[in-house]
Amino acid sequence: MKTWIIAAVAAVLSVGSAAAEPPVIGGVVFQQDQYFRGIQLGMEDASKGQATLLEGNSENKAEKEANFIDTFVARGAKAIVIAPISGKASVRALQRANDKGVKIVLYGTKLDADFPVAFVGTSDSDIGEGTGKVAASFIKKELGGKANVAILAFRSQLPEQSDGRTNGFLKAAQDGTTLNIVARQDAWLAEKAVAVASDILTAHPEINLIYAANEGGTVGAVQAVKRAGKQGKVFVFGTDGSEQLANFVLDPDRILIATTAQKPFEVGGDAVRTALAAIDGKPVEKTIMVPALPLSRDNPDEVKTFLADLKKLQ
Repeated sequence: MKTWIIAAVAAVLSVGSAAAEPPVIGGVVFQQDQYFRGIQLGMEDASKGQATLLEGNSENKAEKEANFIDTFVARGAKAIVIAPISGKASVRALQRANDKGVKIVLYGTKLDADFPVAFVGTSDSDIGEGTGKVAASFIKKELGGKANVAILAFRSQLPEQSDGRTNGFLKAAQDGTTLNIVARQDAWLAEKAVAVASDILTAHPEINLIYAANEGGTVGAVQAVKRAGKQGKVFVFGTDGSEQLANFVLDPDRILIATTAQKPFEVGGDAVRTALAAIDGKPVEKTIMVPALPLSRDNPDEVKTFLADLKKLQ
């Protein structure tokens, strides 16, 4: 009898221990910059004591992304939190995971499929408009209401996201102004953007404004203007928030006039919390939007606050 009781108690404790084990969640980023570092920190913070977080960086490679997804499923992930690198190409691997009961939560970029349980992100149109509103005011005050514009985008990488930001910027920047779009090219990595922006400035000396649709393009545009010695003649309006970009906004050279940041820590945290709720069978919102954060020279205190908040995450 005693042996039976001990065995029964051990079995109950074993079941209880297994039930108490936190679920496994896979988290994927597709490049390493300050935005995605913020995403990772947000995921890690929301996972503390709640989930075992497996992390991976696909480095913009579809095969690597698919391998991470399959690996996470093999390791028992109950959910995958991911910014897919392609709305179409990323579907197959994520569909395999979904078919095995894994909850798929997207952030930042969307998928051409209905099976993800939720999307967490910031409106690309709002991101563009945040910078565009500052640009409209600047063009009226300092450029006589007219601007010759070059655009650095990333259509070949993520066309919907790139167009959403660019069109949002142009819509807002055209409020009471005249824009002449002189050049429009893809350049989303800083090194490439420096070269592309430098070539554009050489070929079109009439350009006095550059809009860049992401962090790398913004950094490259600022560096290209500086290298060309065109401070005070060409002004940059950008996208995304980082320590480097915030310092560019505060720099007395007046090259970067404004950028619109996202809140990656909040996005990463909300994505994991949504995944946890979905794993527990709780209802979740299909779309969760995190507001954008415009940063401009008109409000240096807000830029300094942003910098201080970034340092807390390091």
